[in-house]
Amino acid sequence: MSTKKSEIKINVETDQNNVPEKMQWTAEDGGVTNEEAKAMLLSLWDPKNKESLRIDLWTKDMPMDEMKTFFYQTLVSMSHTFYRATDDIKMRDTMLDFCEYYADKMEIK
Repeated sequence: MSTKKSEIKINVETDQNNVPEKMQWTAEDGGVTNEEAKAMLLSLWDPKNKESLRIDLWTKDMPMDEMKTFFYQTLVSMSHTFYRATDDIKMRDTMLDFCEYYADKMEIK
């Protein structure tokens, strides 16, 4: 049985202080080539150290209202991913309740 490799590329242009100014990503298997992005949250699990590794980046021109919406949508997505990974519907619903609370407090709905 052969395996397939996929590659996702993220290019980040920074200013002299290493603050992101421009980001683009490519995922050829998904039909994405050099698409602009304003923010990203990437989490990877390190099985050796049993810890989460993260890269959180956003461009200096990312609007605050879009950042709030980005976090809301990410939290909702994480809730659904958690459910698919654990089959724990009660915790998924608890997480989604928080998402609604967040949306209300951030005035994004």
